[in-house]
Amino acid sequence: MLAVKAQDGGASFSVRVVPRASRDQLGPVQEGALSVRLSAPPVEGAANAALVKLLAKRLEVAKGRVRVIAGEHSRQKRLWVEGLEPAEVLRRLGL
Repeated sequence: MLAVKAQDGGASFSVRVVPRASRDQLGPVQEGALSVRLSAPPVEGAANAALVKLLAKRLEVAKGRVRVIAGEHSRQKRLWVEGLEPAEVLRRLGL
């Protein structure tokens, strides 16, 4: 199960990114982190931007309300979503 924590007026959770995939898609939860496949390469923040865009769309929030708060240069990242409770994050992700 995805571990989502309430944090600073929003919710945070872990993701594991697979860059240079054939398409952008959310995968299963593995070891407490959401797997996310991105077609963008991990160059100059392109994968992070694609990650924020994909999750903002799936969570039905503006891109400015989703931030990478840890692991900016790593495949293992921690994201924060402003204004959503942990239960609502899980519901919108279909988990």
